[in-house]
Amino acid sequence: MTDHVDRVLEQWSAERPDLDVSPMAVIGRMKRLHQLIEAELRRTFAAHGLDAASFDVLATLRRSGPSHSLTPAALMRSAMVTSGAITQRLDRLESRGLVTRTPSETDGRVVHVALSAEGLALIDRALPDHVATEHRLLAALTPDRRDTLADTLRDLLQSLGDDSGGRSGS
Repeated sequence: MTDHVDRVLEQWSAERPDLDVSPMAVIGRMKRLHQLIEAELRRTFAAHGLDAASFDVLATLRRSGPSHSLTPAALMRSAMVTSGAITQRLDRLESRGLVTRTPSETDGRVVHVALSAEGLALIDRALPDHVATEHRLLAALTPDRRDTLADTLRDLLQSLGDDSGGRSGS
């Protein structure tokens, strides 16, 4: 069984037999997977009135422990975005009543962002659908193949310098 990437590789093999285009087999498929996966996740988030960025913030706060509270800097590190981007996300979520921002009682320079009751309820409704979507997207893989793929992707990410332990990943 061939796919689009196989056809691209065949074309390159015919046109440029002097080049080893085998990396395209992996990179091309990863790019196509990214596009397909993102489209499915967007549909799931939209069903809950969210986008990927909002889901990321709410999920990060939800899994942060019982207080469901972090500083904007901690959220920024988790999402690997600029301070301006995290501020925009927080502004949107706060205007919807999904998060609150409270100044620290001990340090006036620090603000704590927490899930509101409505934000907690929303992420608790959206998360099972998100996980179900991910299960559906990976249904073609056995648990062993999933584990192997996850290990292989971790190795590749680490080899490229991604040791950011703080990335949210939902």
